Amino acid sequence: MLAHPTLEQLHALGLHGLAKGFKEIEHNAEARGLDHAEWLGLLLEYETTLRRQKQSETRARAARLRHHASVEDVNYQIPRGLDRALFLKLAACDWIAERRNLLVTGAAGLGKSWLACALGHKACRENIPVLYTRVPRLFADLAIAHGDARYPRLLRTIARAKLLILDDWGPEALTPEQARDLLEIIEDRYDKGSLIITSQVPVDRWHDMIGIPTLADAILDRVIHNAYRIDLAGESLRKPRPSA
Repeated sequence: MLAHPTLEQLHALGLHGLAKGFKEIEHNAEARGLDHAEWLGLLLEYETTLRRQKQSETRARAARLRHHASVEDVNYQIPRGLDRALFLKLAACDWIAERRNLLVTGAAGLGKSWLACALGHKACRENIPVLYTRVPRLFADLAIAHGDARYPRLLRTIARAKLLILDDWGPEALTPEQARDLLEIIEDRYDKGSLIITSQVPVDRWHDMIGIPTLADAILDRVIHNAYRIDLAGESLRKPRPSA
């Protein structure tokens, strides 16, 4: 069978990975010694790899992650208190399947958002639905949704994400409406999905940020009790470094 018609048929069937593999293996002298089962196995690997890549890219677009970050690019040499063993454990994404949370705190410029997005991209690669939002933008969207009847639909969209990244919470105290909105989001996720929350404010001050004691107790009880923590410290990574 001629290669050209075969490639056309594969593309017509949407088997673009198989087509790519067929083209590369066809011109590989070492592959000529493979039997039919080995050929098929290699072709299926091409197709599987391509589909996973496209799936990951689709997940990442839907997640709207702020940074194009990768867990493989994390710099552990920077003195900021990042526990390498813990972060590598988090990068495996098992904690998301276990529906646990992650709280990342530290001063501005220490890479909190970047680390959160790196874990978000890794989750996308693992075919986990992810949604990223900055907390100020989230509350602004929720306030608008209250006024035009989109509120329930927006909550459902947020709840569908298996990993929700709430970036840059605080230091402003929440309004009563924002506190109630946050409780709704947390309640929808409790024991169903995972959270990453980043904040410049230490966790022991979050109760005061929520403001209403009963709501603060309900929110933090659901967020903190099963959460991993990364507490960063050190100088901002955005500061210009002295020239050599």
